[in-house]
Amino acid sequence: MTVIERLLQTGLQRSFAKLMQFEMGLSPAIPEVTREKVPVLYIHIPFCESLCPFCSFHRVLLNHSKATAYFKALREELRIIADKGYQPDIIYVGGGTPTVLPHELAATLDLARALFPVRQLSVETNPNHLREDIFSILQSVGVDRLSVGIQSFDDALLKGMGRYETYGSGEQMRERLQWAQGQFTTLNADMIFNLPGQTEASLLRDMDILLHQIQVDQASVYPLMNSTHSSKAMQQSMGDYSLRNEKFFFDRIREQMAHDYQPSCVWCYSKNTTLADEYITADTAYISAGSGAFSYLGGVLYANTFAINRYARLINKKATAITASRALPLYQQARYDLLMGLFGLSFPVDDFRQKYDEQFFKLLWKEMLLLQMCGAVEKDARQIRLTRRGGILLGYYDARVLLGRK
Repeated sequence: MTVIERLLQTGLQRSFAKLMQFEMGLSPAIPEVTREKVPVLYIHIPFCESLCPFCSFHRVLLNHSKATAYFKALREELRIIADKGYQPDIIYVGGGTPTVLPHELAATLDLARALFPVRQLSVETNPNHLREDIFSILQSVGVDRLSVGIQSFDDALLKGMGRYETYGSGEQMRERLQWAQGQFTTLNADMIFNLPGQTEASLLRDMDILLHQIQVDQASVYPLMNSTHSSKAMQQSMGDYSLRNEKFFFDRIREQMAHDYQPSCVWCYSKNTTLADEYITADTAYISAGSGAFSYLGGVLYANTFAINRYARLINKKATAITASRALPLYQQARYDLLMGLFGLSFPVDDFRQKYDEQFFKLLWKEMLLLQMCGAVEKDARQIRLTRRGGILLGYYDARVLLGRK
């Protein structure tokens, strides 16, 4: 890694650290809707049937009575969001495992469709929920994108991740995914690369299963993200984590995807470029519902309480569940928009100039200089585009920012 690349990554790390320095204490409720377009609603379901050691997202073990109460509060929060005037037309439901209580999920999504002009609805699930009864429920509420957490088809890696006993062998997951293909507008497979013990042969086999045996509509292939609170459990279960092979694996994945798939963001590849991606990067504003959910509105980051019971109590009292916030100065807002735009591979220069009254490139001249010097971006009068080299340099830190949506 060159000196310039190290400077760039260090700067992004510091930027992310500052971004996450929230002001604690009960914050005001989400603001009334403004002229700012807020197209995306993210809904967080934190419950899982088992807890994977590598997962950095907010999740807890499934308790049926607690989960039922949670869904009830979640529906009340959706009403609060609608009463504030928000009308998102794209909904992403993540977790956790959103399909742990499919009937409660269906009731929540039915309400969301009644409250908002939904045109795209994406739901995450796990391989053991690829079943006719659950599919029937998801199809009845108009889910058009189903994203399945596969991670790998390698049995040894699945055992290290603690997923083999819960979700089945790689062959069982392949059969289920193959059965699911074609039952939704978009079937996305979530995969992880750079796992401890993963070899090039194992990675290429995963790619062959996805691209040639199943021919999945879309694949999101993420690097393993080592966080502070998951690193110890991950090391005990999976072994030592290293960045040594990350760039090599990233390049091999790009090579495999190049023939039949188009990249729609740093790690997501689609057979049809019109298919919904997991992240919407053209508009950085989004609103979220659920415990531990983040919203970004008017240059302010809001975080709901991570305590499940407290979340339900606050919402049922018609109060806000927001317990932390951070108002970003203009420079941080511009940096955030830059990262999000690059995560989506390119963005129109004029959009950012208008948003920042021609100040965007004055605010970020250092970042743009470093990005161009290390070959991470290409810029002309109309667009800024992320290069292949920039994908691995920026992708990891973009993801850490985007994890705030979870």
